[in-house]
Amino acid sequence: MSKFPVYALPGLLDDERLWQHQAAFLAGQHPFFTADLAGHDSIAALASAALSRAPAERFALAGLSMGGYVALEIMRQAPQRVIALALLDTSARPDTAQASEFRHSLIALAKTDFDAVIDSITPRILHPARLGDKEIMEVIKDMARSVGADAFVRQQRAIMSRMDSRPFLGAIRCPTLVLCGRDDALTPLEVHEEMAAAIPGAKLVVIEQCGHMSALEQPQQVALAMQGWLNG
Repeated sequence: MSKFPVYALPGLLDDERLWQHQAAFLAGQHPFFTADLAGHDSIAALASAALSRAPAERFALAGLSMGGYVALEIMRQAPQRVIALALLDTSARPDTAQASEFRHSLIALAKTDFDAVIDSITPRILHPARLGDKEIMEVIKDMARSVGADAFVRQQRAIMSRMDSRPFLGAIRCPTLVLCGRDDALTPLEVHEEMAAAIPGAKLVVIEQCGHMSALEQPQQVALAMQGWLNG
């Protein structure tokens, strides 16, 4: 199989460091690129911008969390360009009223105390056993500060206004990996089971002892799952 590129889409307040371990693991097999998802306040615009900067005419597409929302939109805008799809710790569902209310509160807080926003989010996205991992915590906080408060507000607005992707899942025809941490509190196992059941031929992988940030929390297991997805 030719060495087609992997185009990875980061989550809220994440950058290329989210995928650093998978990029290193797969480097000898597939060129690895990470999109910038900080510049727009709608999922459709983020997808369009990501497509305009894609590394090749056709690529394997991986998205984690917000990156998964953008990946599903890319599948609507340009499905012919995607060789294979990986959806990690994400959901095809629209935002709930409760989640949107919490996002609005964080947007307000970001205007006065962005560090408090970071501190509020971090315990929600990691397995409890990872909260004492200084290396992971440092990466998450450094990424967040690099992305910044203004981009955070745009990303939150995009996430809140995202559409329900569930009616479109049955149209996906490329090899698809659906992966999540067993203990993902933000996008739990049931929403991944829902996606895997709706996408023809999709494979579901559950990573043990892992929360929402699977690519950082269990990097080797995620890299191996992605290798199997790409080689399959």
